[in-house]
Amino acid sequence: MRFGVFYELQLPRPWEEGDEHRLFHEALEQVVLADKLGYDHAWEVEHHFLEEYSHSSAPEVFLAAAAARTKNIRIGHGIRQVIPNYNHPARTAEALATLDIMSNGRVEFGFGEGATRLELGGFNIPAKEKRAIAIEAAEQIANMMTMTPYPGFEGQYFSMPCRNVIPKPMQNPHPPMWMACTNRDTIRVAASLGVGALAFSFVDPEEAKNWADIYYGIIKSDECKPIGHSVNANIAMVSNFSLHHDRAEAIRRGHEGFEFFGYALNALVAHDTVPGRSNLWGSYIEARGNRTEEIVEASKRADAIATGIGTPDDMRKHLAAFEEAGVDQVIFMQQAGRNKHDQICESLELFAAEVMPEFAARRVEREKKKAEELAPYIEAALKRKNRMPELADKDIPVVKASVKKAQVNENTAAD
Repeated sequence: MRFGVFYELQLPRPWEEGDEHRLFHEALEQVVLADKLGYDHAWEVEHHFLEEYSHSSAPEVFLAAAAARTKNIRIGHGIRQVIPNYNHPARTAEALATLDIMSNGRVEFGFGEGATRLELGGFNIPAKEKRAIAIEAAEQIANMMTMTPYPGFEGQYFSMPCRNVIPKPMQNPHPPMWMACTNRDTIRVAASLGVGALAFSFVDPEEAKNWADIYYGIIKSDECKPIGHSVNANIAMVSNFSLHHDRAEAIRRGHEGFEFFGYALNALVAHDTVPGRSNLWGSYIEARGNRTEEIVEASKRADAIATGIGTPDDMRKHLAAFEEAGVDQVIFMQQAGRNKHDQICESLELFAAEVMPEFAARRVEREKKKAEELAPYIEAALKRKNRMPELADKDIPVVKASVKKAQVNENTAAD
């Protein structure tokens, strides 16, 4: 099994001068540390206008900085908003390819559409059509990264003339594609599209097994018709993350922050918001009270707790259950609420020293067996792909010059 770290760049109120600067640079330090410790992926989301919950509105900038400071960790858009109102598909293809080149082929391309009125309404995106728009765009982004020239497109939601979209990515045919998933329905969609499932919901191992069974069942079926030029058959699930040899201390360091993650996400969808004035953290604390010690006392009566918050032994059992369920990667949500930078780093180091090695030791054989099992299904899926026809040289349209030749000659003579 592989392991990733995940960033929303949460910043609860009240805000002091310099807080955003500190937040971004501490997160960058954590990614650099994760790279040195052997973590596999660093994922960052893209959200807009979601105060306190996510200040990550330009992940391509943060990920570029992370790529420049790391050597091995894969750099993941988890996710990039691909609806054209957010980011024109050609701009996404250009940005992905550039980041892939600058990172020496370490980019992962997760795509999504946004879920709140703050985001969708801010960019005038019809909520009922957002998934269809995102899938149409994601398919064309893959085409842009692989076709020379891109033939052009007249779709339902956007159109573009023939152009050669450059640069091309380092990875062939393009960076692995993923889709944000929050329930069984979206797991089915991701599998049917031949993309990895970034499962951003906190589920128990039994439900994780259900999701994995659904996902791989579709990957192996005729329902799988890839939108990309490769199939990325992987399922990743997010988990809480706070580690300490003392279980009570792990809870005190992390539980409040992770509860805030869930509270804020629900509030942004279900509650009215006053831009620049709403106070998610304040309303969360008012609703929660101080119940951390109650949770600590309850944890003392358990042999183990399977939440991602606890001791190395607790985490080992937590991950073993996901491994058994068929999950390929666990993504740790360690930067949440007011979780402290130094304590996050301590958790990353403790996990790498005492938990990661035994799972990494089983990885090679597990992934080899999986690749052999899925190879014929992936080959069959790629044969079902609806491919955009390449243009013959004679059919590539000539793009007329911006000015007439006579005018160019006159301007040259004048110079």
